Amino acid sequence: MLADAAKYDVSCSSSGSKRTNKNKGLGDSSGMGICHTYTEDGRCVSLLKILLTNHCIFDCAYCVTRKSNDVKRAAFKVQEVVDLTINFYRRNYIEGLFLSSGIFKNADYTMERLVAVAKKLREEENFNGYIHLKSIPGASDELMREAGLYADRLSVNIEIPTEKGLKLLAPDKNREDFIKPMKKVRNEIIQYKSEKKLIKSTPVYAPAGQSTQMIIGASGETDAQIMYTSAYFYKQFNMKRVYYSGYIPISYDERLPSIGTEVPMMRENRLYQTDWLLRFYGFDVREILNKENPNLDMDIDPKLGWALRNLDKFPIDINRADRKMIARIPGIGMKSVHKIINARRYRRLNWDNLKAIGISMNRAQYFLVCDSSRFESKDRTPAQLKSLILSNSSSKFRGNYSAQLNLFDNPALPV
Repeated sequence: MLADAAKYDVSCSSSGSKRTNKNKGLGDSSGMGICHTYTEDGRCVSLLKILLTNHCIFDCAYCVTRKSNDVKRAAFKVQEVVDLTINFYRRNYIEGLFLSSGIFKNADYTMERLVAVAKKLREEENFNGYIHLKSIPGASDELMREAGLYADRLSVNIEIPTEKGLKLLAPDKNREDFIKPMKKVRNEIIQYKSEKKLIKSTPVYAPAGQSTQMIIGASGETDAQIMYTSAYFYKQFNMKRVYYSGYIPISYDERLPSIGTEVPMMRENRLYQTDWLLRFYGFDVREILNKENPNLDMDIDPKLGWALRNLDKFPIDINRADRKMIARIPGIGMKSVHKIINARRYRRLNWDNLKAIGISMNRAQYFLVCDSSRFESKDRTPAQLKSLILSNSSSKFRGNYSAQLNLFDNPALPV
């Protein structure tokens, strides 16, 4: 019951923490990150992801554990969570713990028990694996400080992107209750890092930082409102990650989308792509989303969308442009940017070199020039270019799909 109730929280990946085994303890936390996926070396890594309880004093319309919902209720004792974690770890089922909770009586009462789980694991069981604790909105500064000394990552879900939406769907909650623990974590991380430069024995506070999650599609915000909120939290609280969870209709409520109208997965995908552009590609959120473009194009990725709206900035000379401008060419990722910068030290790059580097020529060829004479965009309009790129992408997909069918239909072909 408490594992199923935790499935709606998606912000449990990418630990970014490196906690080495000490005093012959149990396990460690790899710097490669913890998530429900496969690592680069092929390992499947997972967390024990549960709620401490699905009891809750709040009645948030979008939450399955809200107090008015007719569901079975349950709660773990602190020691039960500790025992589960240790036993699952020893059986090699998990590599860490993701622990969230409904709210029992008040924020401090619940947060105290979450901290007690982490403290017991660290001090009594000598557990060095990854621990992610959900911070309870409104919890005291003292409990937040203690939580960061035992957990690798802390997170407070702001839940709804705008204060107006929160008031509509969760009138009992106050936006400031989400902000207060975030400020505390940010300040403690800064303080402990400063002290560690002077005193090496200073413990590391929340080494994997803090994250948050927003529910999208429940209260009608535009993509611009969502991403402006994300940009604010990245800037003000040094967030490691902001997660976007499409709302899944769970009840009949006139304030919410009707059952059967789930948020398309593509919208989540486009928001994550935009998030990546802000964090790694040097884009400002206002370049991608603004009054003229309040929502992302579901047909094309946001970088291509920006390029089509700014054709006056192209073509970009791949052999002369700086790193920032090369990163803005559709179809070129940051790894390819580094390869291009390194490769052009030795020769002028042409189309064959760029193909060998691995850029997506289907998109990139219309926005760059290299040591080849042709430039593909010519005098096409943004609409014509978009149509051409989508058409080429569809043709490529059909070609790959046909090749796969032929491979299985013809046993004489080499596999």
